[in-house]
Amino acid sequence: MRFCIPVFVLCATWPAALSVTRYSIPEEKERESVVANLAADLGLEPGGLAQREVKLDIFSNKKYLDFNKKTGELYIVEKMDREYLCPAKPASCFLKLDVIIESPLRIFNIELGITDINDNAPHFRRDRVELDVSESATPGERFSLPNGVDPDVGINTIKTYKLSVSEHFTIEIQTGSDGTQYVDLVLTKSLDREQTAVHNLILTAVDGGVPVRSGTANIIVRVQDTNDNPPRFDKQTYTINMTENTPIGTLVMKLNASDLDEGLNSEIVYSFTLYTSEKTQEVFSLNHNTGEITVKGTIDYEDMKFYEMHIEARDKGTHPLLGQCKVVVNVKDMNDNYPEIIIQSVKNTVEENVAVGSVIALVDISDRDTGDNGKVSLTIHRPMPFTINTSSDRPMHYKLIVSEPLDRETVPEYDITLIVTDAGMPPLSDNETITVHLLDVNDNAPQFPQSFYTIRVMENNAPGALLSSLIAFDPDLHENQYLVYFIIEKEIANTSMSMLFSINPENGNLYALKTFDYEIEKEFLFHIEARDSGSPPLSSNATIHIIIVDQNDNAPVIVSPWRAQGSVVEEKIPRSTDKGSLVAKVIALDTDSVHNSRITYQFLQVTDATLFSLDQYNGEIRTMRMFSYRDPLVKSD
Repeated sequence: MRFCIPVFVLCATWPAALSVTRYSIPEEKERESVVANLAADLGLEPGGLAQREVKLDIFSNKKYLDFNKKTGELYIVEKMDREYLCPAKPASCFLKLDVIIESPLRIFNIELGITDINDNAPHFRRDRVELDVSESATPGERFSLPNGVDPDVGINTIKTYKLSVSEHFTIEIQTGSDGTQYVDLVLTKSLDREQTAVHNLILTAVDGGVPVRSGTANIIVRVQDTNDNPPRFDKQTYTINMTENTPIGTLVMKLNASDLDEGLNSEIVYSFTLYTSEKTQEVFSLNHNTGEITVKGTIDYEDMKFYEMHIEARDKGTHPLLGQCKVVVNVKDMNDNYPEIIIQSVKNTVEENVAVGSVIALVDISDRDTGDNGKVSLTIHRPMPFTINTSSDRPMHYKLIVSEPLDRETVPEYDITLIVTDAGMPPLSDNETITVHLLDVNDNAPQFPQSFYTIRVMENNAPGALLSSLIAFDPDLHENQYLVYFIIEKEIANTSMSMLFSINPENGNLYALKTFDYEIEKEFLFHIEARDSGSPPLSSNATIHIIIVDQNDNAPVIVSPWRAQGSVVEEKIPRSTDKGSLVAKVIALDTDSVHNSRITYQFLQVTDATLFSLDQYNGEIRTMRMFSYRDPLVKSD
């Protein structure tokens, strides 16, 4: 089967006829395909071709064709690619060859026309095209795209271009004077990089062959950022709760503003605005690059209950944009303040007879903490004759008052320790001590150690002798305890006590003013008084019993049997007197006291000790035996 149409052209007349024969075949014919029967077309006898040494001379670097000397057929040895044979894309593409036949010599010129088939799809020299378009570009702006390439010709070459669906872009095709088509990418809608940073488009080149072939290129449109988005915080106000006394360096929070832009337009610097107080900036620091807020000063609830930080996030664009937020730090109270006691109008000295209910001091208590940490109570350290009362209209105001009668002589001063304690956990407390000195009043009369004194005075005392020191005690102070001693006047037998005794008014020494004789005056009973110097003065007295103590200053006197001074008493008894008979009873008297008046009797001298006995206690003289005539006259003293 032949796939060519022979065309014969008479060129010249030679001894051997010379002509041009043209055939036309589509490119890419399979090997062994017969192009034409040259023998028939050239008027040659097939049987004689072998003897005439027929050969082909092809004007090409490859042997695409060959000649069958037996059949006279021209057939394909290698597929022919029109685009390879005719790269310049001429309208007509020919493969030229000569058929040379010897004996006689004849040369036939053959032109084999290679017709195009749609064997090449359109393509782009770059299958990826990247464009940078500013998001500020206005609709209508055009951007050149590369042309497609199709080595086919005629209807088989590129016919049109198509763009994938896009709401922002379309294409416009323009044809040059040489018929070349140019493609422009046209912006139809404003871009927003923050919404779509990259647009992936597909440009398709389509030819007109059958079947239709196409090629594509990826069009990557990168939207270039403009600083059209301010930094934004995810909240307008951040609320943080922190405990006071949080350590310095503690992270409060990390701000994280976002900026939809990119590059410098999205790099953010944080700073305090002018609305942030200097006090707040002394307590908190802000890292300009990271947005970290940390503690740099002491957080004191009693100083500030909350802090407000107004913070600005600014990008680094040429014309920077900014966003703002507010950070509120609520400070939680800790029990870090000791309660305080303020003492006012204190009376450090009061008279001991101050009335119960009298105000000693006004006391105010306070605590800078709040809640239970600031609830305070006031107590007295230990039981005392004082109490504290609060005012109903001023709960933190107290009065320290006297609750019991005071006595300086019992307790001269009081150290009243007031303790204020809060209700925190753990509780804190403080204390203040008020010293109250009691002033003496003359409320104690002098007191003698005894109410009755018995003083023994030996008779024959020297006048002015000290009898005793009668000292009274007065627990009061100063003039209230300065005592004066008196003898309460009393007369005995028309004799005043002040004539017999005297007392030193300053020290209570009692003196005898005369010599006492027991045999005349045996005792005295009178009163002395101790009087203080207070106003009015108080006094007390004691009873003094003076007993005159006897001395043995009187000799016994024999009153019976009576005798004249210097005379001898004679007693006559008969010789027949029996043994034990009472001869006489001697009675003696002694004016001294009982002890000194006890008398014992004894013989001073006796002629015969065997005749008489003398009872030493009763003075009876009795016979010890009967008398005889030989006994002399007995005398005794």
